[in-house]
Amino acid sequence: MPMKLFDEIPRERPATPLLDSFDHPAALRAMNANQLAQLADELRAYLLYSVGVSGGHFGAGLGVVELSVALHRAFHTPDDRLVWDVGHQAYPHKILTGRRETMLSIRQHGGLAAFPSRAESAYDTFGVGHSSTSISAALGMALAAKAQGSQRRVCAIIGDGALTAGMAFEALAHAGHVNANLLVVLNDNEMSISENVGGMATYLARVLSSKPYLKIREESKKVLSHLPGALELARRTEEHMKGMVSPATLFEEMGFNYVGPIDGHDLGALTETLENLRDLDGPQFLHIKTVKGKGFLPAEADQIGYHAITKLEKPSAELKQTPLPKSVVKKKYCNVFGDWLCDMAAHDSRLLAITPAMREGSDLIRFSKQYPERYFDVAIAEQHAVTLAAGMACEGMKPVVAIYSTFLQRGYDQLIHDVAVQNLDVTFAIDRAGLVGEDGPTHHGSMDLSFLRCVPGMVILAPADEAECRAMLSAAYHYPGPAAVRYPRGTGPGVDIPTHLEPLAIGKAETRRQSSNDGVRIALLAFGSLNGPAAEIAERLNATHINMRSIKPLDRNAVLHAADEHELLVTLEENVVAGGAGSAVNELLHAEGVQIEVLNLGLPDTFIEHGTPDQLLHDCGLDVEGIEAAIRQRLP
Repeated sequence: MPMKLFDEIPRERPATPLLDSFDHPAALRAMNANQLAQLADELRAYLLYSVGVSGGHFGAGLGVVELSVALHRAFHTPDDRLVWDVGHQAYPHKILTGRRETMLSIRQHGGLAAFPSRAESAYDTFGVGHSSTSISAALGMALAAKAQGSQRRVCAIIGDGALTAGMAFEALAHAGHVNANLLVVLNDNEMSISENVGGMATYLARVLSSKPYLKIREESKKVLSHLPGALELARRTEEHMKGMVSPATLFEEMGFNYVGPIDGHDLGALTETLENLRDLDGPQFLHIKTVKGKGFLPAEADQIGYHAITKLEKPSAELKQTPLPKSVVKKKYCNVFGDWLCDMAAHDSRLLAITPAMREGSDLIRFSKQYPERYFDVAIAEQHAVTLAAGMACEGMKPVVAIYSTFLQRGYDQLIHDVAVQNLDVTFAIDRAGLVGEDGPTHHGSMDLSFLRCVPGMVILAPADEAECRAMLSAAYHYPGPAAVRYPRGTGPGVDIPTHLEPLAIGKAETRRQSSNDGVRIALLAFGSLNGPAAEIAERLNATHINMRSIKPLDRNAVLHAADEHELLVTLEENVVAGGAGSAVNELLHAEGVQIEVLNLGLPDTFIEHGTPDQLLHDCGLDVEGIEAAIRQRLP
């Protein structure tokens, strides 16, 4: 049965009678080939519809529709474990495992999580968000099953983008030599690794995974073992034959039985191969070729553009698109960074830019085209990105690492050991600081102030607006050591952005409003994004508003002067309170022996789930009303 192709996203719920008939993957194991093909078509149609309603990750899920069906057909889930990498590709898996109707709430406040979550379903065996964790986690599960004497099977599904990270290869190197019953499925979605799938490769994969072939192979080994040199000759001949049609040698040398590459959209061949591999002992590696966005023609043509989409608005004659006046169009912070990077590169030939596979998200597109020889995308390898920058700095260059706050966590040891200990001149442009929204706890940048502030020699700056962001990037760039500028996702307040490259003074705060002497004198010490709410609260409470700008070094004089002139200091930050900017203020006051009432407001000591940033700030008490209420509660 040929695959059904789509050229537009359904606006109304499509008819999916077979998909609607079950809520448990066990039903797949009773279906014939025609029913499985129909189910795959219905699953793709429903995925298109549901993501159109909710928005979210798109192309990767379309590419693994057949794989998701085949996996749940071949494995006895949830007793057998499926471990998905990254999570972008897990939407079809969620639909097949009892969450079909609630998919319309995915990434929404109180709805389904954007990624697999152990708290959400027994079928989600491991929580993910960052990449390249699947093989390590699945190997741990396989070794646990072995220790328990269980026949449970474990399968890790990793995308080739995730295979670029060192952690994945560390796990592969270990897995190949501990004799665990583990299957690794490489979802190679037309990005790298192998030649195109051919008929011979698919045929060979099915033969190499079949039970008759494997039985003959093992029996032959026993016979040949008695003939001098024959066993080694047979092994080398088999490796040579595999290497002619697939990149088997690398994974075979790591201890895996390699099968593939095969067409990941050929549901029959894929199901048969997975069923064969499921019952084999030892580490197995299946390489499949898929197309990101498969079945939806616009996504196949633009795989990057359709990686994720926003939800589709219902068409209405009453809705008229009125463009905003140019004066109120706000620029995103990542665009401020992208413009600054190109301008500084034109000014200083030593500047080199590094990103761990976030060219679009960090707005490095223009830089990569204007300065291709100075642009380095290291793929999903944050540890390498940081140490690469350290090596560049050793030779007198000026590396700028553009990285999301949540991904910098993965390069933390390298930041300390390779950059800070040697006091190397590396600039970190930290995007997505604070609450980022619908991707949830794995993607919030809620801890960077805390884990950076304790690093000796580190400079940390946080802008209140777009103009400060540009000036702080220049300041961090000119600082002769490790320095970071952390800025939020999305747009700033809309201030005019200068074109010059003049740096902001490091460690100097700015008083934006001075309170009068009426009532209890309050000073708001605001860091970064919370300067917006602070300005409004200062007017309501007749408070002093200080834009602190620098977390490290802290403006000592500004803090002590505020403590001398006021009765209550309130610190505001979009970072966890523990060890954050407010803690820095507390430490300074304690060291100076200053006694004053202090209220530290920031993110709570818990992992914050998904929702829009405004919803989450409200829940955390960091919107205007929440902050004002917390302050009034502390007033006499």
